[in-house]
Amino acid sequence: MNQPLAYVHPGAKIAKNVVIEPFTTIYNNVTIGEGTWIGSNVTIMEGARIGKNCNIFPGSVISAVPQDLKYNDEETTVEIGDNVTIRECVTINRGTADRMKTVIGNNCLIMAYCHIAHDCVVGNNCIFSNNSTLAGHITIGDYVVLAGMTAVHQFVSVGNHAFVTGGSLVRKDVPPFVKAAREPLSYVGINSVGLRRRGYSTEKIREIQNIYRILYQKNYNNTQATEIMEAEMEATPERDEILQFIKDSQRGIMKGYFKAN
Repeated sequence: MNQPLAYVHPGAKIAKNVVIEPFTTIYNNVTIGEGTWIGSNVTIMEGARIGKNCNIFPGSVISAVPQDLKYNDEETTVEIGDNVTIRECVTINRGTADRMKTVIGNNCLIMAYCHIAHDCVVGNNCIFSNNSTLAGHITIGDYVVLAGMTAVHQFVSVGNHAFVTGGSLVRKDVPPFVKAAREPLSYVGINSVGLRRRGYSTEKIREIQNIYRILYQKNYNNTQATEIMEAEMEATPERDEILQFIKDSQRGIMKGYFKAN
């Protein structure tokens, strides 16, 4: 805290054992939890709520006003959970009147040059690789991986445990448990590697595969597929999560991959 080459506004609430490196600026109305390290040349602006044991690397800008012409100086926030690592030159904008906050969950890794725009909600244990970009109003589930240079369209949702390959353009909702790749972005299987790492059994993975075979490989439309899932598949948390995601989708879910003739 006693870093003479950093500026900390007297109104900021900083835990006693936070480390703040030189040339960092922390504005008023900021809260930073215990054990957090703030690298040099970081800017943390009004409305930031940063949890415990986070690491914020040089050049990052947290809680800047939204890049949204509809923003009217509302008192909004960025809320970052515990054990989050934010690498170099990441930008995270605070919310607008839509959701009033931008949220990053616990145990996330946000790699260098990522951008998370206003009103995004990111779950726990997510990894965003370098240069991934989230437009506004996006909802990301838990354990989601966005590989490098992925761009996500505004108002899109990405379900729990989804994996999106590098350089992807995400224009439609990505359901839970899947791998998404190619252009246009398409279903290419389930995220079996990630699921095994998180303790899913072979039987549970096979169950999820069977659900997505109905949705993506049987030539049904979404309404037909969901009706068959409900009628023929055993009710399980995974089945119900997939069904609910499809029913709640506002932009429509991504399609299955079909090779052009």
